[in-house]
This record gives sequence, C-alpha cells and structure tokens, in this order.
Amino acid sequence: MAIGGDAASMVAVGLVWGATNALMRRGALFWDRRVNSLPPSSGIGAVRRWAELLVTWQYSVPFLINLSASAAFFSLLGAAPISVAVPVTNATTFAATAVAAALLGEGTRAAPAALGTALIVLGVWVCIS
Repeated sequence: MAIGGDAASMVAVGLVWGATNALMRRGALFWDRRVNSLPPSSGIGAVRRWAELLVTWQYSVPFLINLSASAAFFSLLGAAPISVAVPVTNATTFAATAVAAALLGEGTRAAPAALGTALIVLGVWVCIS
C-alpha cells in the first residue's frame, strides 16, 4: 500500500479544513454581532438570517474554501484506503483548528493544546508509516 503522496494530500486537506474552521467561527461571530446590533423590532426571520450569514464574506469565503477541500477529500478517498484517510485527515483537522484558533487570538490553554497536537502528530505518523 503506497500512500506517500496520498498522505501529503490528506494532511493538506486537514490543514485547510482546520484553518477554515477557525476562520468560519470568526466570521460567524462577526455576523452574530452585526445581527444582534439590529433593533429587536426588525424581525429578521430564520431564512433571512441564514442568507445574511452567507453574504458575510468573512464567513462565506472560508466556507467555500472548506467546501473545496471537502471535494478534494472525496477525490482522495477514491485512491487512498478509508481506514487511513479518515483518521489522518480528521486528526490533522483537529490539530490545525487548535493552532489556527490560537493564531487568531482565541483563548486557548497552551499546554494541553500543545500536548494534544503532539499526540495527534504521533498518531498520524503511526498511521502513515
């Protein structure tokens, strides 16, 4: 089972998913602050709130990039064993989300995040070696 090139693709998809997860959270928080600043009598319905979220570029751009990574992941599943692709990609996503959130200034507990990320790197290495 040759997964050398596929492993790099798995890690790349996980990195994109992780970074865009943190960016989408930031965009959703921006949207939420904007919507909550409207007067209560404005009566924005659920469909309009959803549409407002999608036209908020701080959310929609990372969302589209995230969807593109999802398409790449499904393409990757055609060539790589699912028993390797899913754990490697999901583990990388988890670690990348933690790192990206910390880089964006979200409050994180550094020691547990660093330990968890190190364990994830070890687990990914075990899966692909």
